[in-house]
Amino acid sequence: MRSYKTYSLDEAKARMERYCAYRERCHKEVTEKLREMRMIPDAVDLIINHLITENYLNETRFAQSFARGKFRIKKWGKNRIIRELKARDISQFNIKLALKEITETDYLTAFHELSEKRWEQLSSEENLQKKKKKFADYLLYRGWESNLIWEKLNELLSQSS
Repeated sequence: MRSYKTYSLDEAKARMERYCAYRERCHKEVTEKLREMRMIPDAVDLIINHLITENYLNETRFAQSFARGKFRIKKWGKNRIIRELKARDISQFNIKLALKEITETDYLTAFHELSEKRWEQLSSEENLQKKKKKFADYLLYRGWESNLIWEKLNELLSQSS
């Protein structure tokens, strides 16, 4: 039989304060962590309320930080950021606020740099159809809008011909 560590309410609160202070967390992550710690639903609610009251847990702050980070570091487009935030049960209101963290200029600059870099990486691909598909799939997976991708593809094709 497996024994599990049990936590008092105060121990669990302190542990979750450290967990949330380390980096921004969403409510879903904290709830899952508390469930892994085998906390009862009433205790989970108490701890989450405590974390919100003490400003360890703030969904708006999480969403904004998430959007900035994934855009700047991973070069994700808005569609991927929205999809990932929805998967974390972030409200539509907070998703809209989060996307305002990315300026239109930065967004388009990042898109053009990423797409041109990808086009260069595919320069060894002989088959133009395969090259176009790989290019589009790469950018779509990263959440960039299809109209941007097709415009860029046409621009790159006209440059190369």
